[in-house]
Amino acid sequence: MTAEKVPADEASGIAAAAEVPDRAAKATKVPDRAAKAADSRAAVEDDPHWLPLHRDSLKVTALLTAGGAFSAGVPTVIGVASATSWTIALAWVLPATALLTAAVTAFDALRLRVTRYRMTEGRLEMNSGLLFKRHRSFALERIRSVDLSAHPLLRAFGLVNVKVGTGETGSGSGSSTEQSLVLDPVGRAEGERLRAELLRRSTVNDGTTNEQRLTTWKTSWVRYGPLSFGTPLLAAALVGGIFQLSDWFGRGGLPVEIVADLVDRYGPWRVFGIGVVAFVVAGAIGSLAVQAEAYWNHRLDREPGGTLRVQRGLLVARSLSLEEQRIRGIEIVEPIGIRSASAARLDVIAIGLKTDEPGSDLSTLVPAAPRDVILAAAAAVRGPLGSAELVGHPRTARTRRLRWAGVVALVIATVVALAHLLWSMPTFWSSVIVIVAALLAIGAGWLAVDAYAALGHALEGKHLVARQGSVRRSTVYLDRAGIIGWRISQSVFQRRLGLMTLDATTAAGRGHYAVIDADAHTILDFADAAVPGLLAPFLERLPEPTAQVSAGVDSPSPR
Repeated sequence: MTAEKVPADEASGIAAAAEVPDRAAKATKVPDRAAKAADSRAAVEDDPHWLPLHRDSLKVTALLTAGGAFSAGVPTVIGVASATSWTIALAWVLPATALLTAAVTAFDALRLRVTRYRMTEGRLEMNSGLLFKRHRSFALERIRSVDLSAHPLLRAFGLVNVKVGTGETGSGSGSSTEQSLVLDPVGRAEGERLRAELLRRSTVNDGTTNEQRLTTWKTSWVRYGPLSFGTPLLAAALVGGIFQLSDWFGRGGLPVEIVADLVDRYGPWRVFGIGVVAFVVAGAIGSLAVQAEAYWNHRLDREPGGTLRVQRGLLVARSLSLEEQRIRGIEIVEPIGIRSASAARLDVIAIGLKTDEPGSDLSTLVPAAPRDVILAAAAAVRGPLGSAELVGHPRTARTRRLRWAGVVALVIATVVALAHLLWSMPTFWSSVIVIVAALLAIGAGWLAVDAYAALGHALEGKHLVARQGSVRRSTVYLDRAGIIGWRISQSVFQRRLGLMTLDATTAAGRGHYAVIDADAHTILDFADAAVPGLLAPFLERLPEPTAQVSAGVDSPSPR
């Protein structure tokens, strides 16, 4: 719509005469807009190429809302009934549950009515929005990944959610979701059709016609679940759930009373030992269940056209398809727990996969598995990794870590001393605190030494290799051709120790991968050798040492 400015009339009479038709023209614009919007909506609904989302989404929404309302309503009913009566409690909660379920389902019905999508020869488009219309359009050649997911209710109705990602960041809001499109939900067959069509059109056929199985999950791998950091968290969640359940019934202090009674009967040390064992066992059982649910029937396949497909899940089925031409490297992750069992995890570094989001596991190609399985899968994805020895880092890097461990031990000792000075505590708790503090201090020192032993970097064929970490050890194989820049940093403490951190920036994965605490005199030459010409314009080469060397004068290393 274009607007033209009309110059002001010099004669007031002319202005007054023109006022009425101008107002009439303005008044007709609103119905014209509404008519155009209605015509556009009708055209979308009548166009056979525009497809709706699946109507069974209403059933799923109603069941999910009713289930959530029921879960929240149970403690509410108990609380209200304890103050009044069960009749009054049910009279309030049941109608509220029904009203909430109806309202959410009605809103979902409106969402389904206004949401349409279609795939043309060159683009994938979607129209959506209740109050504000939104049109999304992606070029098929820009699509990087297709993720299919379905929780138990969706699977029961034969539905899946389809998430199509381009790996680009939206310029509008800066959110990573700006360049992804979600169809929530479509039929299972339609989801598979979209996955096959989108990836077939966005990839170049590599000549292969058969699907190749790279890795298959084995039930025995579930044993690595309890070795994860989630074990104590799940146990703590169980303890919190016990207290919450007791509070619902008006007996919030009941667990404490039970523990106090057991201490009086059997003594504090026996109860403490049994409690620790029960805590660990409960967390281990929870971790086993989580590991089995997340990675049951996990499969890593190479499909025709140069696509990797990961399928997994017991209750919530997931399927992620990723173009191999978008892969810029791999990362072998060895958390301290599974590393103690000679196991590791394989993650992919790829354009279009955001790995820095909380709880994100889309980048995992192979879950915790024996190390030889991980190495075989890595070689199948990226080719032979080679066996070059990593270049170790200076001993001053170990000194830096030991200093931090000393600071941690000092802080722990200070806290324990202040606790004993400010509070009078029983001998049992005093002993427990001292033992835990001593174990933490010793553990900090061990982690410092182990973290230094893990440091290393090398150039292996087409990869830059960098390893670091103790609690979470990771070895990155980054494609040198995918490195687009270098970020060099040196803190005050690093400068005094002759250390430097080199970050390789890339358009994939986390966006940067670091070689930390390397020798400041050699790491720049390493970067220049990794990607020749990228860093060279910023380096100042010192002249080769001459007769000064024979005279015993040291010459600084070239940078």
